[in-house]
Amino acid sequence: MALRRSPIRRTAALAAAATAAVVLTACGGSDSASSSASPSASSGHSGHGMGTMSPSGPSGTAPAARGGHNAQDVTFAQEMIPHHRQAVAMAGLAPSRAASQDVKDLAARIRKAQDPEIATMSGWLKAWGEKVPDDSGSGMESMPGRDHSGSSMPGMMSDRDMKKLQGLSGGAFDKAFLQMMIGHHEGAIAMARTEGSRGAYGPARTMAKSIVTSQSAEITEMQKMLGER
Repeated sequence: MALRRSPIRRTAALAAAATAAVVLTACGGSDSASSSASPSASSGHSGHGMGTMSPSGPSGTAPAARGGHNAQDVTFAQEMIPHHRQAVAMAGLAPSRAASQDVKDLAARIRKAQDPEIATMSGWLKAWGEKVPDDSGSGMESMPGRDHSGSSMPGMMSDRDMKKLQGLSGGAFDKAFLQMMIGHHEGAIAMARTEGSRGAYGPARTMAKSIVTSQSAEITEMQKMLGER
């Protein structure tokens, strides 16, 4: 009987060993899967973190990262250049037409302030590889047939307005100049405020803030001049 039981015991032992091996393999597979899943889970968490940062990070700042400016900065420069040029052209009429020395002095300050800003904005556009508006947007003789009455730039005078101003002198010129320049300044301020809220380029935003401050003060000054007439 002892001899007969021995093969049976060996068979049982082999079966037990096989079962243990299967169990160990399964456990090992589970640990391996858990181990391999761990980096994936960590990676997934990291990816989620990057995704969360995107709106305020790369995707939100990409325009500013490219040369430190965005599309609004380009629009601001390309529209403010012709806007300033027209103001300078209007101011250029004052020395020979205005009756009031105060109007002549104001016109001189406008030219002194806006000419350098035109040069600065032109430099930005060149550095960004963007088109600089040609020097034909003032509404004067240099731009026949162009009417700014439908311009997207607020405050721009039409050719008719500019020709009317050219034909005036004395007190009539002073009054028309002040009225037109107030509207022109109000348009520039609106454009500058848009740049201040949407622009990305620091120097452009600084210029916009300066335009709002200086031209608001000039509007108050011009309104006082008109009140005295």
